[in-house]
This record gives sequence, structure tokens and C-alpha cells, in this order.
Amino acid sequence: MKIKQRPEDFQVEERTDLVPADSGAFALYRLDKQGWTTPDAVRVIQQRWRIDRRRISYGGLKDRHAATSQFLTIERGPQRNLTHQRLRLVYLGRTDRPFTGDMLTGNRFRIVVRDLSVEMVDCAHTALAEVARDGVPNYFDDQRFGSVGSGGEFMARALVQGRHENALKLALTLPYEFDRAAQKREKAVLRQHWGDWARCGQMLRDGGVIEHLRHNPSDFRGALERFRPELRGLHLSAYQSFLWNRLLAGWLHGFLQPGQILPVRLRQGDVPFPRGLDDGQRDELVRLSLPLPSAQLALTDNDPVKRLLDGILADENVHLQDFRLKGFRNLFFSRGSRAALCTPASLQHEQDKDELHRHKQKLVLAFELSPGSYATLLVKRIVQPTRDETHTIAAHPD
Repeated sequence: MKIKQRPEDFQVEERTDLVPADSGAFALYRLDKQGWTTPDAVRVIQQRWRIDRRRISYGGLKDRHAATSQFLTIERGPQRNLTHQRLRLVYLGRTDRPFTGDMLTGNRFRIVVRDLSVEMVDCAHTALAEVARDGVPNYFDDQRFGSVGSGGEFMARALVQGRHENALKLALTLPYEFDRAAQKREKAVLRQHWGDWARCGQMLRDGGVIEHLRHNPSDFRGALERFRPELRGLHLSAYQSFLWNRLLAGWLHGFLQPGQILPVRLRQGDVPFPRGLDDGQRDELVRLSLPLPSAQLALTDNDPVKRLLDGILADENVHLQDFRLKGFRNLFFSRGSRAALCTPASLQHEQDKDELHRHKQKLVLAFELSPGSYATLLVKRIVQPTRDETHTIAAHPD
């Protein structure tokens, strides 16, 4: 099974109820792109229009290896379009506030799953009917963990544990399989000359972290504060998402009967997916929302979620109060909760011959998901991969 063999095989389009107006402090745009992460595309816009990053706002990250369409606003932005190497910014009008994730109503997907045998397609048809009825667990999928090392090293775990130098080193040097050539060179320099900040400064262009360490060689806390804001956020959210996934997996293991558990492999390990839910179980799962671990979280001692979370945190050798990140001004974990179940809307599918693989079939899926839910989870649920194929499914995290 393969997805994303072509960018047009994975299409995602943001949906919003926002209607642009003729006036307002913020210019609203639609960003269509292929081959760019959202932060990289935003940097192109900054450079082309010489705009401060703080004036640009968007609702979510979109995959590099896909054809994506999303909204963004620029405070006092120009009323014109921009085109640059498979990136197009289309001016839509004005609005009175910046575009954020809470303004999204969903994402519409069209996904081509390739290299399928007839037997795999038959199984997928059965699974699609089950998904339409029971949904899929709302795990964070592998794309969320692109900043995590191959050995499962989370920068934010080290940060929460107070290991500031280790956290900084993980953030700056861990190889990431989709690093561009310049990023690979920079990380290689830092791994080789870690601690020799004068040498690193001579070899790298850096106006923040390395420059700070040249003058304050042991102030790793201060260096972390100067880390690029969008990358800080990615690292913190990756660890928080990992803990939330463990929380949902633990809850499902306790909630489901053994025959109702379908193990599905994610990068961080197998997780349970439900199947064959009765009406009562389905209703309970639809209503269930689980909290994101943060220092502000208050759970009573008799809450089963607290017992689950306490066990997970003990296994991680961290405490909930450590998530407060004392002494940092610009580093914090998000508050909130996340629905346990994701139910696709307007789910459609069609089968055809795969023009890229002889004697194989392709399955074309179209559906809509709530903001923040992962379409690749639905693909993994309906077409069970072998251990070697799992990486192909989520091959291109943002």
C-alpha cells in the first residue's frame, strides 16, 4: 500500500465560515502549495514582501508532500497575489481579526491509496463501513512527531525534567529524515563542535541561539528562550501529543472488550482501534474528551483519567507540575482537551485500476474531518499494513 506517490494523490483543503469583507486590519489570503511546509511557505512570504513574522497568522500546519490549501492573514497585508515555485497566495479580502485554528470548520480530503491487491480492496470496503459507523480514535498521527529522534528522544521530555542542555542539543542536532541539505549541514556542525560556540558561530549563520551561547556558554535556559518560536511549539506539542495518545490508548484498553480491539501500528508503537461497538459504547466514545497534560490540569483523585495519567507520568519520570516550566517566559504547554473519537463526514470511495502499478488497484477516498484530526489514521484503519509498509503510509510528516 502506498499514499502520496504524487502530490495530487493527497489533497487537503481547509474549510471556514469566515466571509471576507471590504475593510478590516487584516488581509485574508488562501495559500495553495506543493512541496512546502507551512512555516517554510510563510518564510517565503515574509522575505518576498518584507513582512515581520508576527503579522502573519494561520490556523494549522499542512503537509509538505501534498497539494494543500489553507487560509492565513497578514496584518496590514497588501491587496495582491503572490506566486513562487509551486506556492500561490491569493488575496480574498479583509477581516477584523487574525486567522486562527478556532476559525476552521474542518478539512476536506481527497486521497488516492495505491498498490492494492483485490483482496486488500475488499477488506478496505468492509473497514470503510465500520469506520462510517464507529469512526476512528482521534490519535495524533506520525506527522506530529517529525521532531522526535529515532530512539524516541523528546526534546520537551528533557525540558520538563530540567535537563536544559540536553533539551537544546536534541532540538538543534537531531537528524530528521526530511531535513533539507542546509539543515543537515548545520546539524552536523553542531554535533561535531558542540560546546565550542565561537567555532559554531564562525561556521553558521545564527543571530540568536549560538550568538547567545558565545557570550553565555552555560546559559542553556536563555538559549532555549531564543529558539525559533514555531520550532519551540512543535517540540512541546509533540511531547504533549505523545502523552495524550498514551492516555487515549490506555482508556480504550480499559473500555473495550478484547474482541473489539484492532491494533494499528503508529511510529510510536501499536495502539488500539475500536471495532464492533454497541450503541452505548459508541455514544460514550462520541461524548468522551480527554485533557491535554499541562500544569493547569486539575483532576480529582477518584477520576479514572487521573489514575491513568498518573501512571503514564510516573513511567515518563515526570510530574504534572513540571509542565509549568518555571523560569521560562516564552515556553509553555497548551491547555485544553481533545475529542477521543473522530468521525468522517461525507465519506465516499471508489475503486479503479492503478495506473502506476501493473495488476494493482487504487482506492480514491473523499471525506471531511474536524480540525486537528488526521486523515492518515483513517487510511491505516481501512488498509492494514505490514510492519514494513507502515512507514510508507505516513512517509511525509510536515
